This record gives sequence, structure tokens and C-alpha cells, in this order.
Amino acid sequence: MKSGMVVLVGAGPGDPGLITLKGWEALSQAEVVVYDHLIPEELLAACPAQCKRIYVGKRSGEHTLPQDTINRVLVEEAQRGCRVVRLKGGDPFVFGRGGEEAEALAQAGVPFQIVPGVTSAVAAPAYAGIPVTHRGYASSVAFVTGHEDQNKSGSSIRWEHLGRGVDTLVFLMGMRNLPMILGRLQENGVGPQVPAALIHWGTTPDQVVLQGTVGDLAQRAQEKGLGPPAALVVGKVVSLREKLDWVKFMPLWGKKILVTRAREQASELAQSLRRLGAQAVEFPTISVGPPSDWRELDEAISCLGEYDWLILTSPNGVRFFLDRLFQSGKDCRALGHVLIAAMGTGTARALEQRGLRTDLIPEEFRAEALAQALCGQAAEGKRFLLARAEQARDVLPETLRRLGGRVKVVSAYKTLVCRDMDSRAGQLLRERKLDAVTFTSSSTVTNLAHLLGDKLSELMAGVTVACIGPITAGTARKLGLTPHIVASRYTIEGLVEALAAHFGAGKEAS
Repeated sequence: MKSGMVVLVGAGPGDPGLITLKGWEALSQAEVVVYDHLIPEELLAACPAQCKRIYVGKRSGEHTLPQDTINRVLVEEAQRGCRVVRLKGGDPFVFGRGGEEAEALAQAGVPFQIVPGVTSAVAAPAYAGIPVTHRGYASSVAFVTGHEDQNKSGSSIRWEHLGRGVDTLVFLMGMRNLPMILGRLQENGVGPQVPAALIHWGTTPDQVVLQGTVGDLAQRAQEKGLGPPAALVVGKVVSLREKLDWVKFMPLWGKKILVTRAREQASELAQSLRRLGAQAVEFPTISVGPPSDWRELDEAISCLGEYDWLILTSPNGVRFFLDRLFQSGKDCRALGHVLIAAMGTGTARALEQRGLRTDLIPEEFRAEALAQALCGQAAEGKRFLLARAEQARDVLPETLRRLGGRVKVVSAYKTLVCRDMDSRAGQLLRERKLDAVTFTSSSTVTNLAHLLGDKLSELMAGVTVACIGPITAGTARKLGLTPHIVASRYTIEGLVEALAAHFGAGKEAS
């Protein structure tokens, strides 16, 4: 039997982008992952499909498994020869009980590694615009647990030293004891007017920052109904938030946006949304696959020399067409004399990545505009090869034929309906926690409608509908949805810009 091992990985404070490269690498190689309550789904998705998942989450006042049982699970899975990742929020050794788990592994003779993580004690204040140290305000910082082991004979926190000897104090897991913590600080020399802040769900789209003083923060938190998880920051550095609240410059900060694009293409849109502060939830409603029959495409490839123009309308068309071209034994030289038209910049970019330049891109990225642009190239008598999805509108080939062009339409790929509703996306819709849904094609709209069925209107109520262009928006309307955003540029970049303008304007108004 192969020898197993355990890697204790810090997942970071909540924003999945804050995991370290080494932590991500460990996840990608995991055979078993043992994970906590606050672990983002995006991190679990990094595990191989066959990876065994074991949830051992702990919430305030609610433990799925006691710590001794967690320790035993880690030892047993490793002794079975598995590569185990123990995925813990924040940093394993900062109030994460990672030291106890490492002790149990060492005692059992199980090899282990530690991958540090970004602790919420630093990250949550940073996302709130509060530096825990600052040359002009704080030269020392202390991280303090707000929830000590109840089995201890007494508190090990030296309140008298904290109150007078440290510039910045950060308490974790202290919401239930907040009045006591602030009271003890005042009893030990911290004035009631000293700035203080609570950061609820720090670094996530649900982040809420409540600012006040040591004297009034507990009362304000009660009035606000703020609960765990939250980090408490006490010190002069809290006053810097007014100048350093950087998330206000991110137009999509705090917005949960559903990305319905095909899985192969979703990451581009999702990453662009995340760069502007959104939580992009990837839920492909479609997938792409080979056409039902390759024969027409193969026949067209075998006689490329007969065509004047090759028309490609999507990056998917580029990928499937060129892959099939190479599989036939040909390469890009077979297109040497053929002019290439692309529906938009995304398609043109996909061609460039394969070493091909585009001869024609319409100003408006839809079939009508491409047809008009090609008509300007003297379409009469020209032969056009249109490689596209199996099911698509016939505006383009019909227009070219009316003008005397000879058009051969072949299926390069087909779109498939994703049959199952992703549980996470469904939960967000049911709980009214989605701010927007993006649609990048008519098929993404129709397939989401298919998945939601007669609950489409109910679940989409109050959700901003964002469409990449008028054709997609028209499909949404036919299905009973109201498009709130229609990009003026029919590209991923244009859609993201439209979302930023829509939500950014609302943010400024508030």
C-alpha cells in the first residue's frame, strides 16, 4: 500500500482568490479533502472529480464533528494511503486548531505538511480599508481570540497588557462575547472614544462594516442585528477607513452574478466580473459538443479551395472547425487564399490565438451586420462557407443568397442543454440572493428557462437580467423576462461594462 500524508492548508478568509498557489496545488492533487464550514465552493471545485469530500464544519454553537473525531478521520484516511488535504479557513495556526491536528498526526506517525493561509485577522480589516499597522498610528498589533476554551481553568488573556501595551487589537470569533470584550478593554485603560469596527463576513460579497467606538459599538451591533462571523478591530487605525475604503471604487463589489455561459467559456466572463468586485457564480446552462454528423464539415474541408470566404460566428466555431481541419491532415495552409469573416472581436481573438488573421469584422456583432458587411464585398457569384452551430438563425445565409452569393452552411458543433440545476445556483435563486444573471446567447436564456420551468418568473423576480445584445434580449422577452441591461457592444467586455455602469450608478446614488 502506498503511504499517505496530510496537508493542512489555509483556505484564506473567504475570498477564494486569496488562497495561496501552494494551497491550490495541494487541492488539485487531493484524494480526500476534509473541509470546514466557511470554505468557498470555488476552492472545492479545484479538487479532482474523484476526490472524496468530508465535511466537518463548525459554526458558532454547532459542531458537525468534535475535534477528536476530526483528528481520527485525518489519521485514518492517511493510513489508508490517501493524500489528504485538511482545508481550514484562514490560516491553520491562527485560532484554527491546526496545531492540535498536527499534534495528532505526529503522534500517529502520519507525515504532514503545513501550507499557511491568509488570516482574516489581517485580510478582513484590509478589505474594510483598515491597515492593522501604520507608521503614523500603530507600531504593534495583537490577535486575540474572542472565544477561549471553556475547559480552561481561567482566561489566559492579559487584559491589562492589551489595554495599555498594544496599538491595534484584532479579536476573532468574539461576536457572542462582544459586550464583555469591550467592557474588559475599558476596565483596563482603553478609552470609550477609541475607534472600533466590526467586519462581518470580511472579504466576501456579504461583507458589512460597522464603525463606532469602544463605548458604543456593542449597542450599535445589537441594533444592527449583526451576528457571527465577524472580526473586531480596536485602535486609531480604524479612523483611516474613511480614506482607505478601497472597495467603494469597485462598481460590482458585493454583487452576486450568475454566469450561464458554457463551461468552456465561462471563466473569461467570471474573471472579468471578479476583477470589478463581484462574486461570479458559474452555472453553465449549456455545453458544446461535436455536431450530430461530421460528414458535411469534412466534405467542406476537403474542398476548401472552392470557397472565397470562410465565415465563423463564435469562438466555439473556431475551435471545432480548426480542430477538425487538423484532424483531417491539413493545417492553416489550406486556408491560404480564403478570406475569413468573424462575427465579433471574440471570434477574431480566437482565430488569432490559432495563428489566423481576420479579414472582416462587422461594426455591430450580429448576423444582420455581418451580412451587410459581406454584401459590401461584392457577394454576387462568391462562394461562402459558413461553419456554425447546428441550430442558428438563417438571417446571414439567406441574405447572402438573395444577393447572388452561393452559401454552404455546415454544422461545426452543437449546443447541449445542461439537464441538472446546479444546487448552489438553485439555492441562491430560491433565497433571493442573486443580484444579476448574465445571458451571452439566446441558448443560455432558453436553457435556463427549461431548467427552471414554470418557476422561471418566480425565481427571477427582483434579479437584474443582463443580455449581451438585442437578439439575446429578444429571446428573454419572449420567455417572459425583462432585460434590464442590454450591452451596446455585443461582446463579453461590453456586457461587463454595461453591468458596471448599471450597478455603479446605483452605488453612487446611494
